[in-house]
Amino acid sequence: MRGRPWSNGGTMAGPKLEKRKPVTLAYIEHVGPYDRIPFDETIPRLYAWVKGKNVMPGFYPMAIFHSCPKTTPPRECRTDIAITVKGDVRPGGGVKIRKLPAMTVATLSHKGPGSEYQRSYDTLASFVTDKGYAVSGPPMEIYSKKPEVIGGETILHAKIMFPVRKR
Repeated sequence: MRGRPWSNGGTMAGPKLEKRKPVTLAYIEHVGPYDRIPFDETIPRLYAWVKGKNVMPGFYPMAIFHSCPKTTPPRECRTDIAITVKGDVRPGGGVKIRKLPAMTVATLSHKGPGSEYQRSYDTLASFVTDKGYAVSGPPMEIYSKKPEVIGGETILHAKIMFPVRKR
């Protein structure tokens, strides 16, 4: 992967703007610390639920982070763990459905240690400001791979996205 290297082997592809198409999400809400989101339980549960509904799931799971961890107590942070779905589906069994509208996002691909995650967020936030945009919605992440542990450090594979609008 091309991008800026970190001293411990990860890379961060440069930020850019993208147009996203509208999608339907099947999601499960989580309230609690962002570092304790039960991805390993929730994502397989979502895929199993969608399979039982005979609709087509998307390839990559995602999360929408509704709370600012700098101003919200960890126990109150809200996250939607989601997958895209194609087809007519109704909520049930603890799984909710929502439409995510078309939008412009600032995006940055992070492949590296969790300890560098804030740096990726800060880089993307600076990019948004420098390009004359403002963040217009909660940050989202799309996960291209499961986290892996290399040399005792967790390596994350995520596309970080901020919905934006021109200032």
